[in-house]
Amino acid sequence: MRYFFDHIDLFANAFLQHLQIVALTLLISIALASLICLVLLKFPRASNICIQVFSAIYSVPSLALFAILIPLTGLGRGTAILVLVLYNQYLLVRNIMTGLTQVDPAILEAASGMGMTHMQMICRVQIPLAAPMIVAGIKLAIVSTTGIATIAATINAGGLGSLLFSGMRTMNVPKIAFATILCMFIAELANVILGAVEKRLKREPAL
Repeated sequence: MRYFFDHIDLFANAFLQHLQIVALTLLISIALASLICLVLLKFPRASNICIQVFSAIYSVPSLALFAILIPLTGLGRGTAILVLVLYNQYLLVRNIMTGLTQVDPAILEAASGMGMTHMQMICRVQIPLAAPMIVAGIKLAIVSTTGIATIAATINAGGLGSLLFSGMRTMNVPKIAFATILCMFIAELANVILGAVEKRLKREPAL
């Protein structure tokens, strides 16, 4: 612990950089995945094709994807966030679509009979019922983003990955250990927040 407090500024700066990368990536990822899912709900036949495309992207090693994009977008945080957003689409779109499409058709028919519009049914019926699957997808995206963001330090994106690689080069075990603990803290903090969000979303649909 003494090493941590002796270098508190170093860890704090890296932690905040990592948190910014994760937060910004998730905001963009969720917004993009939501738009994609809205389109796929109108064109359900394209759903499997879209998920397969994102699955193929997700299977590409992160270092390879960084290398492909660097000539186009350069080094730094922007390229890291772009790659992370692409990876997250598979986890988010798959889970969101699974949750939304598994809602009992009888419930949707009842909602339609009460005069709800398409968007009202999505927001007031399907999303609350699909909340567990949606939150599960976001949790997976957070874990994935937190982990892959450490590798993004290799392209000068900053964050806790820079401390991990520095610690590995110098065999500095305390630096590696505390950087790892901070990565785990980000994931656990997100789990607590998402748990509260899930409880709110799982309220009984307003039919």
